[in-house]
Amino acid sequence: MFNNVGVSGLIIILAIALIVFGPAKLPQLGRAFGDTLREFRNSTKGIIIDDATEEKQPVQELEQAK
Repeated sequence: MFNNVGVSGLIIILAIALIVFGPAKLPQLGRAFGDTLREFRNSTKGIIIDDATEEKQPVQELEQAK
């Protein structure tokens, strides 16, 4: 989707964001976006770890049954 956005496209997007939100809100928006992205990564990491433990659990139960 964003494969064709070059440096000039990124500058245009940032200029429009600066006009729409103003210079005072941009740092807050960036910080909120970063926090949201960080929380999303942590949540997905937790889901992946939970899935990995669920896959290992039946194997451990089979070994204990022997």
